[in-house]
Amino acid sequence: MKLSQFKFNLPDELIAKYPSHFRDEAKLMVLHKKTGEIEHRVFKDLLDYFQPHDFFIFNDTKVFPARLFGNKEKTGAKIEVFLLRELNPSQHLWDVLVNPARKIRIGNKLYFGDNEELVAEVIDNTTSRGRTLRFLYDGEYEDFKKLLFSIGETPIPEYLGRLAEPEDEERYQNIYSTNEGAVVAPAAGLHFSRELMKRMEINDIDYGFITLHNGLGAYREIDVEDLTKHKMDSEQIIITEDLCDNVNKAKDEGHKICVVGTSVLRAIETTVSTDGHLKPREGWTNKFIFPPYEFGLNNALITNFHLPLSPLLMMACAFGGYEKTIDAYKIAVKEGYKFGAYGDAMLIID
Repeated sequence: MKLSQFKFNLPDELIAKYPSHFRDEAKLMVLHKKTGEIEHRVFKDLLDYFQPHDFFIFNDTKVFPARLFGNKEKTGAKIEVFLLRELNPSQHLWDVLVNPARKIRIGNKLYFGDNEELVAEVIDNTTSRGRTLRFLYDGEYEDFKKLLFSIGETPIPEYLGRLAEPEDEERYQNIYSTNEGAVVAPAAGLHFSRELMKRMEINDIDYGFITLHNGLGAYREIDVEDLTKHKMDSEQIIITEDLCDNVNKAKDEGHKICVVGTSVLRAIETTVSTDGHLKPREGWTNKFIFPPYEFGLNNALITNFHLPLSPLLMMACAFGGYEKTIDAYKIAVKEGYKFGAYGDAMLIID
């Protein structure tokens, strides 16, 4: 398929700038894959579509405060630094993006914090925006991380058109997040409240967790019309043997397997076997999913409404079927559904 096939008209006012008042009270569109039938519900109605011992797979990655604002030495020019990945903890080396990139050279020092208490030196240029920084800190590692994260801000998406606010620290994070390492929240999980998770347990609906540390790859602009030529950034994944045993047991017993978010979809499709069973994996994935695609494991997907031309939209279309999903998106626009990380949700189900 071609990039241009994933373009649609999305009015700016339909991009959710803020989360819903309660996590589980966003709108929920239900798309039935086989028939194309569409239902309009509220997210807390989700469990109406599942039975005891159906299995949900969540992503337990935790977003860290990855956006820093600092100043360049001598000139005092304002610089935004986006932490991507820690490269070497003992040397405080980080892979980062900087903006504006044209002002930063190897050897430049950057100062962060109200009192410039944290200093970093640029030691490598990797891409047009990418850099490697060494933070100059002599104390204990835990003290360094505490200082770094106290200066950083919640990395809400740029398309929200605003800076992070205190509410974002909690709301741009899933309630079950435990493994720190993401710079993008797995947005489908943002709709799950403690009350909804408790109802899952009461209804004997089972669940487990993988870890995929979401990077910026799914948000980067695709610059090729032929999607087979697009390369995704690699992201770290951890899928344990215990999770695989539980998922495979549920599948073999005929229960639904529901994937919560496209990040989980990418992770499990990286390691699912030809007979439709999940295999343990600890490593990296750069899997790019777009239609047509044959899925091997799950028969339900929870996902948000995604922006035009995005890899996230392509994954949703691959699972729901291109025409049915694009038609559902047109209905979503007409009905005023909210799009993006803080937007409404979609359940695609067999």
